[in-house]
Amino acid sequence: MPPWLPWAPARFTWHKFCIISAVISVENGYSSFFYGKTENSASYTNVVVFILKNYVKKVVCMESYKSFAEVYDLFMDNVPYDEWAKNITRILGGYGIKDGLIAELGCGTGQMTRRLRDAGYDMIGIDNSIEMLDIARDMEADLPSDEEARNILYLCQDMREVELYGKVRAVTSFCDSMNYITEEEDLLEVFRLANNYLDPGGIFLFDMNTVFKYEKLLGDGVFAENREEGSFIWENEYDPESKLNYYDLTLYIREGEQYNRFEEEHVQKAYDRSTVETLLQKSGLELLEVLDAETLAEPTGETERIYYIAREITK
Repeated sequence: MPPWLPWAPARFTWHKFCIISAVISVENGYSSFFYGKTENSASYTNVVVFILKNYVKKVVCMESYKSFAEVYDLFMDNVPYDEWAKNITRILGGYGIKDGLIAELGCGTGQMTRRLRDAGYDMIGIDNSIEMLDIARDMEADLPSDEEARNILYLCQDMREVELYGKVRAVTSFCDSMNYITEEEDLLEVFRLANNYLDPGGIFLFDMNTVFKYEKLLGDGVFAENREEGSFIWENEYDPESKLNYYDLTLYIREGEQYNRFEEEHVQKAYDRSTVETLLQKSGLELLEVLDAETLAEPTGETERIYYIAREITK
């Protein structure tokens, strides 16, 4: 790992990212943040680049998140992020990880990423939504100059295709991001990639919504919330056979004196505990703990969200 990596965001500003990305996207049509060696370069100079990979597929995928990203934090303001961050730092600290580099998969608008940064970790936030990352980066714009070295490096990548330059002490994922991986082979690949980029003995910590939550609490329900800045109607449908959870969102976002309407569909999968544990084992990781994400105790039949904690033991 190059010595400048932990403070790379302070040296490679987003303005430079835009300049590099404009050149490379025109010439190569790629679409994904990654840092590492430049291709087609005899000197293999280390740089941070913004590359567009699978451009058309990514743009189509990201378009559905544009309206959602604009109101995501608005309707997630009841999530106890501060409490979550304290629990995460306690768990990581219990395994000797009290500082160092952490990669967060599915970081969204960076709510947990920023809190872990503030807890003393050097953070890489990874998400496949450009709109979510735009919001996350905007949150960094007001950092005092003496804190620039603690800027978060945000990468636009699909967690199934993550590319990092070197190793990290921990890989994390929160807010049921893993439930968006709806194929077991894809989830296994995510686990393998996490294992690949972990330091020896590094920790992989992530949460997932449970079958109980999808089946009993969400089910075929309809949920709605109305605020002055925006409103939503969430129509949920859960298929117990495929364990796929579909929710159609109708969003009304205020712009000036009017409200614009957007519609989009999200799909998640409910994984039973035994399946996740088997996939972790197949990936080469050692499962250490499974905890109720709210109580940090052994999960029960009514646990809604689970933390899985695994360790790198072999590549």
